[in-house]
Order: sequence, then C-alpha cells, then structure tokens
Amino acid sequence: MDSKNLGINTICTHVGEVKDEQFQGAISPLYMSSSYQYDGVDVKRYPRYFNTPNQEALGKKIAMLEKKEAGMIFGSGMAATSTTILAFLQKGDHIVLPKTLYGGTYNFVVEELHKFGIEHSFTKGFSEEDFLSAIQENTKVIFVETPSNPLMLITDLEMISSIARERGIVTMIDNTFASPVNQTPHDFGIDICIHSATKYMGGHSDICAGAVAASQEHMDKIWNIAKNLGGSLSDYTVWLLERSMKTMAIRVKAHNKNAKKMAKWLQKHELVQKVYYPGLKDHPDHDLAKKQMNGFTGMLSFELVAGIDTNAFMKKLKLIKQSMSLAGVESTILSPTHTSHALLSAEERAHQGINDGLLRFSVGIENKEDLIADFKQAFAAIATPELV
Repeated sequence: MDSKNLGINTICTHVGEVKDEQFQGAISPLYMSSSYQYDGVDVKRYPRYFNTPNQEALGKKIAMLEKKEAGMIFGSGMAATSTTILAFLQKGDHIVLPKTLYGGTYNFVVEELHKFGIEHSFTKGFSEEDFLSAIQENTKVIFVETPSNPLMLITDLEMISSIARERGIVTMIDNTFASPVNQTPHDFGIDICIHSATKYMGGHSDICAGAVAASQEHMDKIWNIAKNLGGSLSDYTVWLLERSMKTMAIRVKAHNKNAKKMAKWLQKHELVQKVYYPGLKDHPDHDLAKKQMNGFTGMLSFELVAGIDTNAFMKKLKLIKQSMSLAGVESTILSPTHTSHALLSAEERAHQGINDGLLRFSVGIENKEDLIADFKQAFAAIATPELV
C-alpha cells in the first residue's frame, strides 16, 4: 500500500505504530526502558535523544500528517517552540513575529531571546507590507501562528513563504489551533510546523506534549539542540498520545461542526458584542481561511457587552467548564486576560486587541443543544434589565 495516498483517518490510526513482533497485538507495545544496549546495535537509543521506539514511531505519524520528512515529540508545546526557535538563531540574528501571539511564545521572545543576543520585531499587522517592513538584513526566521490565539486572525501562509524564500529565511508556524486535520502549512511552503500536542492531538485534557515536523535537514538542526536542552517526553505519555491521535481526525471534525454552529448562535445573542471565528462570513479573513484551511477549528472567542462581569458569567455555566488549556472533547471557557495572556501587561494586551470582556471558548463534541442551553441559563442568571 502506497503510504503517500493514505487518507487522514488511516494515517491517524496506523502510521507510526510500533509493531508487536512477539505477541501480534493490535496496538503498539509500550517500551518503558530508560537504558538500551549500545554495542552491536544499529541505533543507540536514549530517551533524551528522542529515539526510543515509541518516540521514534510517533514522530513518523506527526511527519506524515504534516507532509514532512521527519517529526519529533517534546515534553510540551513551549519546549517544541523554544527549542525550534533557538535551533535557527544565534547571537546577532533577528526573528520576525506577528503582533498577536500565544502569551507563552510572546513571553519567551521578549524575556529570553535578548539573553542570547538575538533580536526580534513584532509586525504592526498581518499584511505583506507589515512583514516586509519588519524584515532586516539579519533576519533568519519568520514565525507565525494562524489562526491566532485568541482572536482567530488568519495569516496568509503562501505570502509568508514567498517573501521568506526569496531572502533565505526559515519559516515556522504554530499550527496548534488548526491541527493537521484543518491545515497543512507544507502545502503553502512553510518550512517547520510546531504543535502543542496537549491540544487537538491529545484531545482529552490529560496529556502535556509538543510536536515538530520538518524536513530531515531542518530536523537535524532541531535535534542537535534538543538533545542538549532535554525537553523529551516520557514513553508512557508518548504511548498515550499515539493512542489519542488515532481518533484526532474524527474528533476535530466534530469540534469544527459544533464551533461553527455555536459561533452563529452567539453572534445573534443580545449580550454578545462580537464573535471571532474564521468560519463566519463576516470575519475579515474568512476568504483567506477558506483558501488555506480544510475546516475552521473548534476554537472561537467572543466579547460580552459592556457591564457584564465575565467571571460572574463563567461561574454560572454548569456544563461548560471554566478551565485552562483547550481542545479537549469537553467544552471549556476562559478569560485570556487572566490565563493565556496574563504574562502580558495591560498595554500589551490592548495592543493585541484583547480586553477584559473577551472570552475564549474551546467548543467540545457535546450535543450543541446542550451547549446552547447552558449558555442560555448563564446569560439569564447574570442579565439585568439595563443589559437586555
């Protein structure tokens, strides 16, 4: 069977399995050893070298999903992001990033890179002119995140890869919000794909992991620093992640369907001021999202009308959990001001368009009628005559 022509559900289910040669079990066996034979073997395996049987196998699944040559699994999304960025930058180099980023990535850039003598610039917007004006002679990397967290803004990947290729710049994307199910940046010329595998890849809010997919040449550079920084993942968690990824495509499609319906419902509610979801026709990047995405993800954000206490509203929800992180099968909601972007100052959040009335909603796979009913009772509980 030609693996290049496999469908995404088949890739999720079968690629990257560890064959059970001894007992012929239907799933990958788990190799928990932290010590392997080094003499007379083809591969000298060591957990920190990202090459135990389970680590190596799952890397192949990640690579095929992102249409890349190689993949690696890390201990967290930030371990994957920070290691990859540092692999391609050294003292005197420069990186360009969009103004809207996940708070952890933003904090890493502003707090850590200057310690290595690495410069950075945030673009004013997302247009070609914005990126071109931020590029300098010493720019070595362009890092993007699309859809963005939490405002669901879309970056033109074809444009990014074109301007980078002309200048010999390496391109990286945080593809977490889309997942490989909804978006394969390789199709648009992006060099390196990064994920918080904690999210849609894990999908059950019980795994913390990161992933990177790239060409073998780029992966060799990433591995060279990764083995020194030590951000590897335990084999038990690797095994759990491989199990979870078998259903990723099915789960993500269910998330997509629910999120689009919830976005439309929230958009019509009198206590909702604005909804951010690229699947809505009035989203400023809707046409671009249709061009480069296969689905619009299960993530959305919305702003409540002025005068509503967001924390009071969230506490009234009974089914939807007020919880950190995202992309589990259960629906969760949070305030970016107090969680994902808490490390940013109020001025920095305002610059990104994040205000205290913004809520990020990770839409789960529950029945949409039950999610709507939960919102209805929460809105009714906090509504006053002046607000309605």
